[in-house]
Amino acid sequence: MHYYTALAEEIRSGAAHLLTEDLGPGDITANLIPEQQWAHARVITRDAAVLCGVAWVDEIFRRLDTRVTLAWQAADGDRLDAGQCFLTLEGPARSLLTGERAALNVLQTLSATATATRRYVDLLEDTGVRLLDTRKTLPNLRLAQKYAVTCGGGHNHRIGLWDAFLIKENHIAACGGIEAAVGQARKLASDLTVEVEVETLDELDQALAAGADTIMLDNFTLDELREAVARGKGRAVLEASGNVNESTLKAIADTGVDCISSGALTKDIKAIDLSMRLVESDDIPR
Repeated sequence: MHYYTALAEEIRSGAAHLLTEDLGPGDITANLIPEQQWAHARVITRDAAVLCGVAWVDEIFRRLDTRVTLAWQAADGDRLDAGQCFLTLEGPARSLLTGERAALNVLQTLSATATATRRYVDLLEDTGVRLLDTRKTLPNLRLAQKYAVTCGGGHNHRIGLWDAFLIKENHIAACGGIEAAVGQARKLASDLTVEVEVETLDELDQALAAGADTIMLDNFTLDELREAVARGKGRAVLEASGNVNESTLKAIADTGVDCISSGALTKDIKAIDLSMRLVESDDIPR
């Protein structure tokens, strides 16, 4: 429940920030248009994509002008073809144009994450391997991008620093070893998942002996991944990470790991090319 409450708040605050960022003290160009002018608009994608961001756009226009109505022809998670119209709007022309860039910015970014995720998920089809995101998200878009990952068919790793332990190289050094770090984590919060990042097969053995729930295999070669699976499958969840891209993904999955995490889903994205056009305009209906 906490996640969904936090996401709803992020949608509200995110929409408010996007409008404030763009609108400032007022849209001077929109003021060139007569206040009574009424318009219809359509939004298309020039790229094939997976849609994400509907709730943010609804909230942007709700805050901007409640007279604007939106008719969606697709939902979050739906695949869009290049050239497809997926949203039509009606309302005061000034309001449609004022909200245009804020709405398209959030759509192009979240849809980019959903689209990249879907490409990876499609490559993993029939392998049984889960695709995970990371905390390498764009600033102030943590929950939004993690939601977009789920729209693309992926799964969320931990949300932040509070909901699971991820014991990395520096934590291990500061705690005095893997066994000590895992032991301390169990004492602090026995109900939370304990994950250990390892860089060698020897560290893998230590993490298995310490009873880690999940072990992240960082930048292992394919041969090392296969050996790690032989040693640890069934004893801990095995997560491959590092050097993950579209050309390496399937080979990594075929080693038998349980999941693969990739920061590229959220940080190395290319915005989806979207366009809004007014299609007709007249006086506001009386």
